[in-house]
Amino acid sequence: MLGLLVVVAAAYFSLGLLVLLFERRLIFFPDVGRHAGEPPPADLAVEDVWLRTADGVRLHAWWIAAPGAEFTFLAFHGNAASIAARVPTYQFLAGVPAQVLAVEYRGYGRSAGVPSEAGLYRDAEAAYDWLVHEKQIVPRRVIAFGQSLGTAVAVELATRREVGGVVLEAPFASTRAVARRIYWFLPGIGYFLRTKFDTGTKLASVSTPLLVVHCASDPVLPIALGEEVFRLAREPKMFLRIEGYCHEEAAQVAPERYRATLRQFLAAVAASRP
Repeated sequence: MLGLLVVVAAAYFSLGLLVLLFERRLIFFPDVGRHAGEPPPADLAVEDVWLRTADGVRLHAWWIAAPGAEFTFLAFHGNAASIAARVPTYQFLAGVPAQVLAVEYRGYGRSAGVPSEAGLYRDAEAAYDWLVHEKQIVPRRVIAFGQSLGTAVAVELATRREVGGVVLEAPFASTRAVARRIYWFLPGIGYFLRTKFDTGTKLASVSTPLLVVHCASDPVLPIALGEEVFRLAREPKMFLRIEGYCHEEAAQVAPERYRATLRQFLAAVAASRP
């Protein structure tokens, strides 16, 4: 029995070492969406924008203007996507109506660099600073919008910069929380991860209005993860449950309901930040 326990322990810690060695490849999938999607459709007025981060990385982004729109969404996609693959999301946001700055993380799409947790946070800051300084967008009219992994980036930005509100689609409290759900057969494996994305803890310092959107049948991040984030968030907050099988496609599954809730949320943001 002792010999068996030694073998099991050795196997477990060997697996933990592999997680450490290949952690970045287990979390970031920049090549999955690198060439995904067709060029943006003609009805989406996209302007290519190039940004420079504080650590010197050149990023690609899309600026989608909507003259007269009250709010601007600063959009962060998931870990296995690209801005080209999220065109339907940007069409939906633009139709609210609102302006959109869609950021391509370092190492993704046409952006330079290699993705990392700290790097993605710098990317978000560079995008925000471009909006405020170059486009003269009033901070309280900026809405940090994240999908999946992008929700962690949106929340981190809200702790570093002033934003009017935060919208999280398919969020999770931390990489450890995700590991507990997905790798339930490997208890404690999350403790080997150096990448934290600790949204749950950071929400304690976010007081701006928050909207959480999650699909009831999410094949990637179960809705229980989004419900956990919502419980940890401060008021004022709203939760939208989308009935259907989707992950980052809530806007395509239930566009009218999502749009109505989003407009209600933005009205609350406007009322709270005159």
